[in-house]
Amino acid sequence: MIIGVPKEIKTNENRVAVVPAGVETLVSDGHKVLVETNAGVGSGFTDDVYEKVGATMVASVDDIWAQADMIIKVKEPIAPEWPKMREGQVIFTYYHFAASEELTRAVMDSKCIAIAYETVELPSGELPLLTPMSEVAGRMAVQEGAKYLEKHYGGRGLLMGGVPGVLPAEVLVLGGGVVGTNAAKMAAGLGAHVTIFDVSLERLRYLSDVMAANVDLVYSNRFNILEQLPKADLLIGGVLITGAKAPHLVTREDLKLMKAGAVIVDVSVDQGGCIETIKPTTHEEPVYVVDGVLHYGVANMPGGVPRTSTLALTNATFPYARRLAQVGWQEACVTDRALFLGCNVIRGQVVYPGVGEAFGIGVADAEAVIAQG
Repeated sequence: MIIGVPKEIKTNENRVAVVPAGVETLVSDGHKVLVETNAGVGSGFTDDVYEKVGATMVASVDDIWAQADMIIKVKEPIAPEWPKMREGQVIFTYYHFAASEELTRAVMDSKCIAIAYETVELPSGELPLLTPMSEVAGRMAVQEGAKYLEKHYGGRGLLMGGVPGVLPAEVLVLGGGVVGTNAAKMAAGLGAHVTIFDVSLERLRYLSDVMAANVDLVYSNRFNILEQLPKADLLIGGVLITGAKAPHLVTREDLKLMKAGAVIVDVSVDQGGCIETIKPTTHEEPVYVVDGVLHYGVANMPGGVPRTSTLALTNATFPYARRLAQVGWQEACVTDRALFLGCNVIRGQVVYPGVGEAFGIGVADAEAVIAQG
């Protein structure tokens, strides 16, 4: 198989989808790996390192898209890449389709095989290819939130942990999953007072056992959120419904309850966001203000720490990518239920329910479509 690894072109996205160790393995398996020139530089992997392990370095990204049977990426294809996608080509990456009908339609029109990292799901319910980036984003949410609470950036001028005689910041975390848990750990470690909301009592009981004493657990419903919202100095959104659009738990009207200079970091922005007023931003212009509240909506937060993120991501994605290359996408998805659930759009047909529901698109039977090839 010919495998293509293009350079990411989303603004300030410095991750790369395959590291040199992965290329070495794929080449030893008998595949040809095309890597775009400078694809790995942002993560600290130079072209010569890729060449030493057998990669074919290609200057023209168009050549990579034209030749590759499978494209492995980090972020969803963006508009300049849409014309390059072609029928039958496997594209393995993050998509977050439910947040963009335009992307969904473009992928449908291309008739490619879209297998999404974020919906690959184990029998336990774990999302193994989303987990490492959720860990990074959850930790970064606190790092960025702490920064923007500084007065210089427009925040309230608070130190997260306070000092003796001065109360720490109040951090509210919506969602007790991977993002929320990592955010809470970091905020609690800095000395803030943290409140986590979740709808699962089982999850809340687990978090009660593992979290520090400065973390409180609250059942998530609208009444409880509105009751706590006026206390928040930093609000972190970490709500996820696998493959579907995130629900709005905080509305524009609710912002009136928040303090001037409070900060919102909505990690679920790439699935539409759980804060009504959030919109995607970039690392270049990460924040904006609505009703006196700072909003941080960078949709590729882990791209800000690409060395860590690339290594964490490829540790998780590479075994699946290798399997797709070894036996082909059809056999891989039929024999591996986790990969089967990663199938979102196949040859123009939406096969993942959450994507179809987001835009009122009919959902085809995934097993039947995969069998057709």
